[in-house]
Amino acid sequence: MALKIRYSKYAREQMVLRGITEREVEEGIRKGIKQFQPPNKILSEYSYYAVVYKKIKDTCFVITIKPRW
Repeated sequence: MALKIRYSKYAREQMVLRGITEREVEEGIRKGIKQFQPPNKILSEYSYYAVVYKKIKDTCFVITIKPRW
């Protein structure tokens, strides 16, 4: 089952800048190592990038994507 994912404008810009696809973002959310960031953000580190998002009900709202190094 595919995740429901929405992207901020900034997240889309960062995806283009870093060459990361929607599929990679979904994989990062599913398989990444999670760290909770107050007040309600999740940092999911996977491969060479990290996805910062909020989960509201059944939707992940991606805030940004950043390199891990």
